[in-house]
This record gives sequence, structure tokens and C-alpha cells, in this order.
Amino acid sequence: MTLWLTALLVWVAAGARVGRVLVKPATTARVAIVVAVAAVALAATVAVPEIALAIDNLLPRGLHNAMLSEGVVVSAWMIFATATSVVASAAWPVVSRQNLRQIAMVIYGIGAIAIAITLAWSTTFGWVVVALGSIFIVITGLRNLDWTALGRGIAIYTTGTAFVAVLAVLEVRQAFIDAPRTVPGHAAWAWPAWEIASLLIAFGAVWIVVELWVRARVLLRQIRPLHRVMIGRFPEVIAHEQATSSTQLKASDQVAQIMDALYLQSGGGLELIAAGPPPLSPVERADRVAEWARNPLGDVVVDARWIAPPEGISPRGWVQTIARAYEASTPAHAQN
Repeated sequence: MTLWLTALLVWVAAGARVGRVLVKPATTARVAIVVAVAAVALAATVAVPEIALAIDNLLPRGLHNAMLSEGVVVSAWMIFATATSVVASAAWPVVSRQNLRQIAMVIYGIGAIAIAITLAWSTTFGWVVVALGSIFIVITGLRNLDWTALGRGIAIYTTGTAFVAVLAVLEVRQAFIDAPRTVPGHAAWAWPAWEIASLLIAFGAVWIVVELWVRARVLLRQIRPLHRVMIGRFPEVIAHEQATSSTQLKASDQVAQIMDALYLQSGGGLELIAAGPPPLSPVERADRVAEWARNPLGDVVVDARWIAPPEGISPRGWVQTIARAYEASTPAHAQN
């Protein structure tokens, strides 16, 4: 059952990557990621014993030194290593956008030749290629780690690829010690480890999409009270003809609407002597802006200098800070 579920989840990740290519320019790297994740999904699907047995029945005598299903699995992992190597190549300084396409064609050509040799000669050769390609990918991934949404996705993807490298080496070892082959209709050895590797690669491939969506949902929830109040005062900041197509765009639109409404409420760019210069502390500044946003006719005075995001803070982060201060100072009965 877990093998079926793993295959399903990886295919979902592949579909998500296809959707990203459809809404954004289909660059060489983005297409390569789609190919890589689809290859992992194929390998995870053929790893299901019932499917593997059905594939073996298509060629009862098998390949030169393995059953057909094993050849398909090895080929799928070789496609993964080939396609991901294209993405990894783009991260090296010697590769530019102009020559990436040519380099990708060379890598794909080498991968196709290696697959042909594997199917015609030995699956062990294929596992060696998978191990070498995975090591290259892991080295490249480790060089590009950072604490960003993309960096975290790379870390998960690289971890899954490291699992693949280790398992490929163990597959080679199994061949050299003449370990008994898997009985047709039964799960292959180390199938839990292959499942973990497949899921890590799938999650890494879609991590940035999922994280950005989650962060957008959190942001929308946090700014909802402030947004409701500000657009109630200044409904003109909403472009009614604009159709929002995604959660991320909706969050960006509402951040811009809040900034526009705060700017209009401050007098449209006027600098007031009574307001004084804003403090360096973003928290103290946000507390005052939030208090003024709740009661613009009160004792607190704010001008455009206070509305502008502090140095080093994006408009989204600044609106989020103001919204937190606004929500924290709102009585519970008012929020309900």
C-alpha cells in the first residue's frame, strides 16, 4: 500500500512542476526538473510489485541480465540523474544562460547513450551511472545551500539524491556479490529506503511552491483585520477589474492596497512637524502606525515618513509587522 501511495505522491509533485512550467517561462532548468520528477514517479510506479510483474510479462525472457521491470527502473533513475545534472550544471559559474541549452543537449545525449548501453548490456553499468550522476548533483546542491525557500527546497532534494547515490552503490554491490534477485511479484530489497528517497526528491521539487503558498495564506490571515479596516475607508485602492489568480498574487495585492490606503490616510505624502521623524526601531514604529491606523483622529500623528518601510524591510514584511501590532492591540471582542 505504501508503494502505491508513494507513487501517487510523486506523480502529484510531477504534476505540480508541470503546472509551474505552464504559468512561467519554460526554461531549460524548469523543463529538466519536470523530467527528473516524472522519472522518479515512473521508477516509484514500476517498483510496485503488481506493476513490475505486469511489465515483466511483456518480455518474459527479460533483458540481457535482468527482468524488464528492473531495466525500466534503472533507466528511470538514469533519466532522473541526467535531467537533474542539467539543473545542477546551470549552477556552476562556467555555465551561462546562453550555453546552458547546448550543454543540456550534450548531457541528455550522454544519458540516452548510457541508457541504451544499460538495456543492451548490464543494469549494473546503469547503477554506476546513477551513482556518479547523483554524487555530482549532491556536490552541486551542497555548494548552493542557503536559508531561503529555494535553499530549503534544494536541501531536501539534495538529501533525497544522496539517498539515491548510496542505494545505487549498494545495487552495484549486490551485483558483485551475486545476491539473489527479487522474486517476481514481490517488493525489491531496500524498498523503504527507495520510498524515502523518492518522497524527499518530490517534496524538494515542490517545496518552494508549497512554502510560498503557506506563507501567503499566513500573511492573508494576519493582515485581514487591517486590510478590512483600510479598504473600508479607502475603497478606491481596490482595482475591481483586476482578477487575482493565485494566493500569492492575492497576498501581494492586499499588501499594496494597505500601503496605498495608509499613504492616502497620511495625507498623500505630506510631512507633518507634529509627527516627528520615525524611530529606528521597526517594532516601535509599527506600534505607532497601528495605533494611528485604528484611530486616525486620535492623539497619535503619523505622516508619510512613518508609512514608508524601514530600511532593510520589504513592503510585505513591513505591512505584516504593522498588522501584527494592529491585531495585538485590538480587543478580543472587537476581533470577533
